[in-house]
Parts: sequence; C-alpha cells; structure tokens
Amino acid sequence: MYHPNQALRSYQQVGAAANVAAADDPVKLIQLLLDSALERLALARGHMERGEIGPKAEHLSRAVAIVDTLNGLVDAERGGEIAANLRALYDFATVRATFANLRNDPRALDDAARVLREIKAGWDGIVAQPRPAAAGAGR
Repeated sequence: MYHPNQALRSYQQVGAAANVAAADDPVKLIQLLLDSALERLALARGHMERGEIGPKAEHLSRAVAIVDTLNGLVDAERGGEIAANLRALYDFATVRATFANLRNDPRALDDAARVLREIKAGWDGIVAQPRPAAAGAGR
C-alpha cells in the first residue's frame, strides 16, 4: 500500500544525501547541517503545538544530534577564543532544545533556534565574501 508520508521521507533522505554530496567545502557542509538542525526545530515546534509528543521528541533528538556533531567539528586548539565562544553557543542550543523537549517549552525552543540562526548568519557571511582569484588565473 502507498503511504505518502513514507514517500516524503524517502525523498527527503535522497535530497539530504545529494546536498551533502554537493558540499564540496567544509563551510557548505556546516551551512547544510545548520539548515537541517533549524528545520528539525521548526518541525518539533509544530508537533509541540499539536501535542504530538513522539514526533516532537524525534525531531528534537535529531536536532540535538546535529548540533552535537557541529560542536564536535570545532577545532578548539586552532580556533582560540572564537572556537570557545562557538562551542558555548552550541552547548546553549543543545541545553535549550533538550529543556524544550522535557518541558514542552516553546520559548526554550525559540532560544535554541535563535542562536543557531545567528551562527548560520555568520557562516553565510563567510560564503558571501568574495574569494581572491587564484594566482595566475585567467592567463
């Protein structure tokens, strides 16, 4: 029997895999992970508003796993103070998303999303900056 939700999940998985394969640089991959975490938080909020505890918990769990992955990618040795601040922001988002899940608190969910949007805006700004031309290009 055909189930539209199953087809949608399959499509989303294929789309996610294609996006990761297309991420030819680490910044793009981080942007994709942040997009995915934000999408999960938004989906969790909808489930929270409808009182759908299971799907809410699933999406928040996935969002937290993504944020934990991002946090693990931070190079604390080479990144210095910036890396420490970024890790603190990821930790904050994880704590607030977990709290939102446990207490059905939409404000905590909003806090996590706000911080992740700010982090993503920073990464988007890096991509928006013009890159210097390679030496000898165009000759």
